[in-house]
Amino acid sequence: MSSTERPLAVVTGASTGIGYELAKECCRNGFDLVVAADEPEIETSAADLRSLGATVDVVEADLATIEGVDKLLAAIAGRPVEALLANAGRGLGKGFLDQDFEAVRRVVDTNVTGTIYLIQNVGREMRRRGGGRILITGSIAGFMPGTYQAVYNASKAFLDSFSFALRHELQGTGVTVTCLMPGPTDTDFFERADMLDTKVGTQTKDDPAKVAAQGFAAMMKGEGDVVTGWHNKLQSAIANVLPAGVTAEMHRKMAEPGSGRS
Repeated sequence: MSSTERPLAVVTGASTGIGYELAKECCRNGFDLVVAADEPEIETSAADLRSLGATVDVVEADLATIEGVDKLLAAIAGRPVEALLANAGRGLGKGFLDQDFEAVRRVVDTNVTGTIYLIQNVGREMRRRGGGRILITGSIAGFMPGTYQAVYNASKAFLDSFSFALRHELQGTGVTVTCLMPGPTDTDFFERADMLDTKVGTQTKDDPAKVAAQGFAAMMKGEGDVVTGWHNKLQSAIANVLPAGVTAEMHRKMAEPGSGRS
């Protein structure tokens, strides 16, 4: 790479929320971008990102599918990826037996299958080059059984665990892996997950810009993980010592449909 070239970052789920804010952090810190999401709003977000001085390539693709991830990989076009911010994710509320299975599968395929397929492909090239940074957006939800969010929390538990394991597999290669573990954040997640009538859906949430800034800083330092916000740090610490049955009941009180009604 010449001194005039900017490093390339790839950000998924970059149309809104934490992903959009992570992309802004990349722009402000000298990266050019490939951004991806499964909705046309990614074009509007990309235009805003270009105003920060970055070259931004856009991929609208369904990252729950292998074909969608392959479309993103094709857009990278063999360029060295200095930072992969694997943020695309999907939530789903209400009881598991009441959920449509296609919606369930989409959560698993977006949060898990598409994410690890992308990471494997980009990560192999990083390892071959001997350098790169990977940020995976997990969640403190992965620390506890997700009553009325059973599949979502389980998918985030997978990502939290996966990120720690991959980090240690890559020790000594020059490639770092950081897990960003936010709590409830002020995005459209709860509307999309049909959880606006829950206690967690109505409570005050964290600022996605602050969450992204902390995650980006941790990635650049090569840190293994970051839990954003003191209240989330406290909640994750409590979840690590309480029995799973207790935390499952705590989660029920937060995510049960109708729990947010006064």
